[in-house]
Amino acid sequence: MSQDALSLLRAINWLSSTQATLAPSLLDWLMEEDSMTRRFEQHCQQVTVEPVREGFIDASELGEEKAFLPDDKRFWLREVLLFGDGEPWLAGRTLVPESTLNGPEAMLQQLGTRPLGRYLFSSSTLTRDFIEPGKVEALWGRRSRLRLSGKPLLLTELFLPASPLYRDLA
Repeated sequence: MSQDALSLLRAINWLSSTQATLAPSLLDWLMEEDSMTRRFEQHCQQVTVEPVREGFIDASELGEEKAFLPDDKRFWLREVLLFGDGEPWLAGRTLVPESTLNGPEAMLQQLGTRPLGRYLFSSSTLTRDFIEPGKVEALWGRRSRLRLSGKPLLLTELFLPASPLYRDLA
């Protein structure tokens, strides 16, 4: 499951703002500005994280994501699955330029099984540049460039079939 979800996450087709309008209930999820972890906690007893891949990658491994990040040579990559009460709800991919990982932001390398949202949304220096919705097969996703103390990171999320997003659409 994890490798399939992460492969799909990397294959999302991003929608331009001029493409078809999305249903309000879908937009409510995709354009969520607060922590997705917090949002998921409203739909289950426990949100857990399973890290799938963590470590530095070279800029040559970025693909189109490179356009949204500074021209660093190395990036911290974190790929995870987020579970709601044991069901896989979201595949997440975080790319952090090495230049972002100084000062308190170095903690991004030590999250382990802690949800990224718990760390990010506890910071008073967090801002978001954009949220871009996308779709792959029948699954919805989104990507955001966030900044901690003005330093960027790119977060891509794919809502898996058991996610409450799809229950809200039904």
